[in-house]
Amino acid sequence: MSKRLDTLRDKQHALALAGLLALAGCGDSDVQEVRDWMKQVDGQAVVAVKPISEPKTFVPYAYAAQQEVDPFSPNKLLAELARLDRKPGGGLKPDMERRKEFLETFPLDTVKMVGTMEKAKVVYALLQVDKAVYQVRAGQHVGQNYGLITGITEDAVNVKEIVQDATGDWVERMSKLELQESKENQK
Repeated sequence: MSKRLDTLRDKQHALALAGLLALAGCGDSDVQEVRDWMKQVDGQAVVAVKPISEPKTFVPYAYAAQQEVDPFSPNKLLAELARLDRKPGGGLKPDMERRKEFLETFPLDTVKMVGTMEKAKVVYALLQVDKAVYQVRAGQHVGQNYGLITGITEDAVNVKEIVQDATGDWVERMSKLELQESKENQK
């Protein structure tokens, strides 16, 4: 048993000796050289800082337009809105005093063009609403948006409507009623 203890002690001594040798390698020999070099470079370095320029003197601005209308005044906004109310849509608006024609009681999308005919050198379009057929010529009105028939061809009726846009202004919109093929022609 003492032989085992001797072997165990020898191993412990060898391990302790290896640890001391490892610590000896971490010595301060090269670190001193680096510190000396850094002191030398630090002594040679010249720091160049530009001086801060003097601040500019503030010259107050005299506001001379105090008698003028404030651009952010609610009164100016109200005056501009009143001016716009006098001429909405650039003066474009439908004739509300005009007596409405019969085909103006139907929405334009329910009116179908089913043909054309000519009488005394005047071209008429044949428009169908439900099961009834009506003759119309250029200059007559159709649809609920103050539509005016501006032209008739063999395959279409051109309509100029007057509608309100999102801002409430009246604008012109062009529509077209195209000739509808009959079921007999499709066979």
